[in-house]
Amino acid sequence: MSQISAKDVKDLRDTTGVGMMECKKALEETGGDMQKAIEYLRKKGAAMAAKRADREASEGAICIRMTADQKSGVILELNCETDFVARGEVFTGFANELASLALENNCTTREQLLAIRLGEAYGNETVEETLKSMTGKVGEKLELKRMAMLVAEEGIVESYIHPGAQLGAIICVATDKPEEAKALAKDLAMQVAASAPIVTDRSLVPDDFVEKEREIYRQQALAQGKAEQFVDKIVSGRLDKYYQEVVLTEQVFIKDQNARVSDVLNEFRKKNQAKAEVKAFVRYQLGA
Repeated sequence: MSQISAKDVKDLRDTTGVGMMECKKALEETGGDMQKAIEYLRKKGAAMAAKRADREASEGAICIRMTADQKSGVILELNCETDFVARGEVFTGFANELASLALENNCTTREQLLAIRLGEAYGNETVEETLKSMTGKVGEKLELKRMAMLVAEEGIVESYIHPGAQLGAIICVATDKPEEAKALAKDLAMQVAASAPIVTDRSLVPDDFVEKEREIYRQQALAQGKAEQFVDKIVSGRLDKYYQEVVLTEQVFIKDQNARVSDVLNEFRKKNQAKAEVKAFVRYQLGA
């Protein structure tokens, strides 16, 4: 067997990111052939991924990337098994790479991103294959849980990531004065992250959600002994409060408890003589 040099071990580690002892063993198993050693480690990673397939990957990070002109942005959730790995440079670096890759390739679905091939540093594998290889590198199951892209045809995309990268949001604001709207959009991204709305407008709340809430409030009112003739009015009042919780424009603004988000939008329109409308948002909270 040829002698395995420390330099060869270091070169293999720099290429794969796998630990020194594993790299030394891979070179020994493949007679010092660098390419075969890389393949050996990738296969081992895939085998480990298969072995850990049933493990729960509930830790991880939310990652966001936006184009320089803020016309489009990507948000994704990458999961692992422990907080220790989630905070490591290998994991966070890979999460950022995936978000950048999704943005560069205009991926609108998780499946599209999984099918893209990474560069030579990852053996030209697809993202899906690389997730298995990375399992061998970090020693835990990795899973791309979800991703989304927003594109602003008119206006800007803005984002907010809460410290710790376990909560994030991106938002698309349609406006004819995007430069002036940047601060507004940032505030609205923070609003979405903090207050967890589900839609931008009352008309967009799914009918089954409304009916479910209506029935709950009706049964509560009857259980409290309210007279039948007053129940509908009580239900209507409680539904209004529900809308104020789940509809972005009806929420209390996080920076001013005396204002609604709709008030903030109206103030911007008036002050800047501009259009401003929230077109879409995506909010991810780790594991939620």
